[in-house]
Amino acid sequence: MADDATLFDAARAEAYSTPLDRIDVSVQDRFVTNTFWPFFERLRKEDPVHYCAESEFGPYWSVTKFDDILAVETHHEVFSSERAISIYDPVGDDMQLPNFISMDPPKHDEQRKTIAPIVSSANLHNFAPLIRERAAKILDELPIGEPFDWVDRVSVELTLQMLATLFDFPFEERRKLRYWSDLAVTDNSETMTREEVQAEFLACGAYFKNLWDQRVGAPPANDLISMLAHGESTRDMPFFEFIGNIILLIVGGNDTTRNSITGGLIAFTENPDQLAKLRANPALLDSAIPEIIRWQTPVAHMRRTARADFQLGGKTIRAGDKVVMWYVSGNRDETAIENPEAFIIDRERPRHHVSFGFGIHRCVGMRLAEMQLKIVWEEILKRFPTIEIVEEPERLKSCFLRAYRKMMVRIPARA
Repeated sequence: MADDATLFDAARAEAYSTPLDRIDVSVQDRFVTNTFWPFFERLRKEDPVHYCAESEFGPYWSVTKFDDILAVETHHEVFSSERAISIYDPVGDDMQLPNFISMDPPKHDEQRKTIAPIVSSANLHNFAPLIRERAAKILDELPIGEPFDWVDRVSVELTLQMLATLFDFPFEERRKLRYWSDLAVTDNSETMTREEVQAEFLACGAYFKNLWDQRVGAPPANDLISMLAHGESTRDMPFFEFIGNIILLIVGGNDTTRNSITGGLIAFTENPDQLAKLRANPALLDSAIPEIIRWQTPVAHMRRTARADFQLGGKTIRAGDKVVMWYVSGNRDETAIENPEAFIIDRERPRHHVSFGFGIHRCVGMRLAEMQLKIVWEEILKRFPTIEIVEEPERLKSCFLRAYRKMMVRIPARA
């Protein structure tokens, strides 16, 4: 198991010895080792709107404080979402995959409105018993007394089952959704060519086009494919825009929740006093769930492109510049959140975080994500007095998502 303290001390030394103008917080290896924190800490203190001239992804601005992130989010007329929402592009300039989150109004608003009913209050009410039934079955089938992969058996499986329901996707083939999701958010450059990645996305598009063709000839139904097929602003989408929206919904529909399920277990393991507090008062789940999401920050950043010159934090961002809002840093901003490094499940303002974004691009499925997390933790508390993490988690090589590939755990006994 990695020596976290040694790694973190080395990262802190590097963060504070590197010339300020040479700091690049997008280095993905640090997200694998979870050692990026001191670099953001220094930028928040010394250069909260920071220009990085050279990186793997080209030059970019880093926005690292809570209020500055909100300023970018609320000036969507200046900071455009067109073309890309991440600092990197998995498919390249020769294959554009537009989607509604990487669009500006009015098209963004029209396409978002098409799929919004899937997470209406009425639908959430209807989904709750199904989520609870599935969570209970998944947890009841876990082995006792022997190690297993929590990510695969719990976090992935629960969220894939929900995602398959949202799409009305063939249930027995739901693992395809994980493959395409990981493909979209992972740096695959060491194992796949750009052309191979593009081919996989085309295969994804072809699979979903078959589902689309089935739904478009049938009466409108309460699933995402049918909503897109019958929606006035989406039914005539070009094929690549269709693929782009499908990939967006796959990633958005499972990654936030699945990584927060794993991150929550890590948070409670590292803070047993908070778990004891929750067991003594399960009603604290209402505030514990948003605290898990803040503490984990599953989406590390979102990117915008400046349409015009803009003054932010005493700096002039020029038209055409790439601007990265680091949610993972904003959620640790000492000037906006009291004691932000601590995991505290009964905070007075638990939803005071930027994990879901802000403004017109605020996550459309955030209430569904919170509901899934709450239900799974209610079911965990009923069953397991202790869940032990037995190996260091394996994290995804990505500065876009704070995600987990694997985490071995052991459950000593049932309640």
